[in-house]
Amino acid sequence: MTKCIKTTILFVLFQVLVSAQNLLPPVYNYSLLDYNGAGKNWDLTTNKDGELFVANNKGMLHFNGEEWNLYKLPNNTIIRSILSLGERVYTGSYEEFGYWQKNEEDIFEYHSLTHLIKNHTFTSEEFWEILPVGEAIFFRSFSSIYVYEKNQIRVINPPHIVSDFIEYQGRLVVATGSKGLFVLKNNVLEPLENQELLRNKTLTDIVEVDEKLLIGSKLDGCFTFDGNKVKTWQNTLNTELKSHQLNKLLNLTNGKLAFGTIKNGVYLYDSGTGTSQILNKQTGLGNNTVLSMHQYENQLWLGLDYGMARVKLNNSITYFTDYSGALGMVYDIALYKGKMYLGSNTGVFYFDSDELKFVNGSQGHVWDLEIIDGDLVCGHNTGTYAIEQNEFKRLSPFAGGYEIVRIPEQKNVYMQGLYTGLATYSKEASQSWEVTKVAGIGFPIKQLCFENPSIVWVAHPYKGFYRVHLNEDYTEVVKIDVFDGESVPSSYNVKIYKIKNQIVFCSQGGWYKYDAILGEIVPFLEFEPFNNQELLSFEDEHFWFVDGERNKHVIRTNLKTDSMVIADLPLRRRLVPDAQRMIKTNDTISFITLSDGFAKVNTSQLQKQLGDYQLPMPELTSVEDKDNSYVPSEKDLVSLSFKKSRIITIEFATPKSIQPRYHYILSGAENHSGYVEEGFVSFQNLTYGNYKFEISTVGIDNNESKVNAFEFEIAPPWFLSNLSIAIYFVLLIASVILVRRYNRAKLRRKQRELEEQMQKEQDKRIAQMEREELAKKVKLKQNELASTALNIARKNEMILELKNMLVLNKDKFPNSHRYRSFIRKLNNSVKDTEDWKRFEISFKELHEDFFERLLLEYPELTPKDLKLCAYLKMNLSTKEIAPLMGITIRGVEIHRYRLRKKLRLESTKNLSNFLITFS
Repeated sequence: MTKCIKTTILFVLFQVLVSAQNLLPPVYNYSLLDYNGAGKNWDLTTNKDGELFVANNKGMLHFNGEEWNLYKLPNNTIIRSILSLGERVYTGSYEEFGYWQKNEEDIFEYHSLTHLIKNHTFTSEEFWEILPVGEAIFFRSFSSIYVYEKNQIRVINPPHIVSDFIEYQGRLVVATGSKGLFVLKNNVLEPLENQELLRNKTLTDIVEVDEKLLIGSKLDGCFTFDGNKVKTWQNTLNTELKSHQLNKLLNLTNGKLAFGTIKNGVYLYDSGTGTSQILNKQTGLGNNTVLSMHQYENQLWLGLDYGMARVKLNNSITYFTDYSGALGMVYDIALYKGKMYLGSNTGVFYFDSDELKFVNGSQGHVWDLEIIDGDLVCGHNTGTYAIEQNEFKRLSPFAGGYEIVRIPEQKNVYMQGLYTGLATYSKEASQSWEVTKVAGIGFPIKQLCFENPSIVWVAHPYKGFYRVHLNEDYTEVVKIDVFDGESVPSSYNVKIYKIKNQIVFCSQGGWYKYDAILGEIVPFLEFEPFNNQELLSFEDEHFWFVDGERNKHVIRTNLKTDSMVIADLPLRRRLVPDAQRMIKTNDTISFITLSDGFAKVNTSQLQKQLGDYQLPMPELTSVEDKDNSYVPSEKDLVSLSFKKSRIITIEFATPKSIQPRYHYILSGAENHSGYVEEGFVSFQNLTYGNYKFEISTVGIDNNESKVNAFEFEIAPPWFLSNLSIAIYFVLLIASVILVRRYNRAKLRRKQRELEEQMQKEQDKRIAQMEREELAKKVKLKQNELASTALNIARKNEMILELKNMLVLNKDKFPNSHRYRSFIRKLNNSVKDTEDWKRFEISFKELHEDFFERLLLEYPELTPKDLKLCAYLKMNLSTKEIAPLMGITIRGVEIHRYRLRKKLRLESTKNLSNFLITFS
């Protein structure tokens, strides 16, 4: 059977193994940094809801389970006594007493009562105790007793110093320093009889126990008074109390007493068993001087000289803690021959008369403590040893001893994992152990489980797991089956267990088993609900798991319907992943190794407590945004502005629980949920809208209390407020109207533009038609002009041709006068101005202002030059121009030359082109 699942059942009383003195309830210390007050806490009280009120040097401290608040007196004096009664909290201080009560803003306000005292002057009095008796409240200073009743105060002036008082058998019993006990009769203190033992004793406190008074003295221990006679308290604890200066007494429930001392913390005495436990600096208490004590349900509050403490009484889980640091982290526990042995990273320790002692020679890391064949064997970093009479004796020469298990079907033969492979242990007739190294395997082996007598599964401490086949005498490895990451998610940190005759593996939080028929590793469906949980231990029907590295809940389950979750905060904080082990001593008691000690779990008591205990519903204390704080209520809706609610903090508390966990659910415009260990939860940048916040307390068994809830709303941002939406609506209507008007105007404008466009297009078409018509006219004019010029040219050519014929036939004319007449007429026809005028008229129609502009530019031009310019502008050739001007081609060229000069044209420029483009 593997070490992490071993069960050691001893038929001896647990008190023999480890004294109750060593196993203490959880202690929660509160420092000055926690409560922001002074060091000394003189008195303690709680209200019906479990809220704590403390008489502190700086004032009154109030603790709602999550948050501390300090309230100072108007005169800033030290508060010495405090009592919660109904809605009031009474306090006594220097020459002042009164009560505190919450105002409408849920803040405590102070109301003095000293103004009710008639004809009395304080003489440097401090009020050290407040006691309710019937309808009256008694305030005690060292010199006087003040009785507040029916809004009146009467003063009792004892003849001696008053150190304490108590109501006993319907009477007020007063302790008067070294003068013993007095009883109040008709406002007069009368001494009790038969109390000689109290003479000259400094009495510090009185409590009633079993209808008797238990009277504590400063240096002389305790006494009892049964109403008739004072006797010495017959208890061995009295010696301790005398030497450590008793200061306070408290009668706890279940027959227990608490003794607060000045020098050695508090003693918790069980009158049923006669045993006691000490809570002091050495065992985890913040300070050894106890100034005050108060019990609320199963919690003991301690006011210390420097700080405060809260003790969880009757806890089903108790702890041994080594505050010296010598023990270190505990890896294994063994119960051997009436003693408890602890194996840690520093060596082996054991308890002897409530004292933790070291096994000489065992220094170093301990991996395993196992009882085999009546011997206590230790697997150690340096080898394997037997512990005999608290001495360390070496068994194995091989370095490093991990787990050791018995080989199936073999008597007194065991196999152990080493740093360098495997070794077998067999006991000889001489009762000595023979150790043999197994050949054929040399890597480290931390875990091993036998599939059958010849096959063992082994796991490397870091990477790899193997199926090892052994020969018949276990001296040699025959075969090694290697399994890699394909059979399981990862071959790193694989753990091996044998559960119900099956080889089971845990890899990366998943559970698998070896199927011998298939020869494969397959998922282990029975453990599927417990993925990402580490197996701590198991017995016949129940399995213990640790839920992950973060939450560290311990779960006990039968894999069916029976399940129990242990989420005790001290246990969760001290569990060590991959190193914790559970050792069972009987059906009720189990031990769990921790980082600095171990825990004892009483499962029977735990189940009963969980069954009887009703988780308190948390109180919703405040809702805070950027600037304001609100008190939430189920009836009233809390309204928050959008701008100030970018960060919302909701605070809650459960005064009755010690450091509880909470489960919250936020539903509405957004949904959020989760678990927190602080008394608040913050939300950032929530969407505007309505929300419901629900909060419940989570117990150590993971069950939840009734839900407390309230609703709140986050107003929309200003641009989405009702006013803004109304403005948007008005703007929308106005926009619609404006858009309609705009569209209508746009439509009209578009219509006008369209009409204008159509008009432009029509005008354009008309202009085009006019241009085309004009072009036609121009073309026609050009044609007419060309035709005119052509006709003139033809006419002149014909005339010139006739003239030339006449000139050639001059001799044939008989009459010279007639000849000259013909010639003159022909010349006149060529020079006919009417032809030119007609041509000029047509030319000017086609080329308006051409001659004027030409003359304006070149005034030296002659009419003949203008004619030539007109013909050239018409792009007529020299040959065509000659008949028009009635000259020869040579004459035209000469005229062109002269014209170029007048026009000042360069030789490179074309004369015709110049005139054609002239404008």
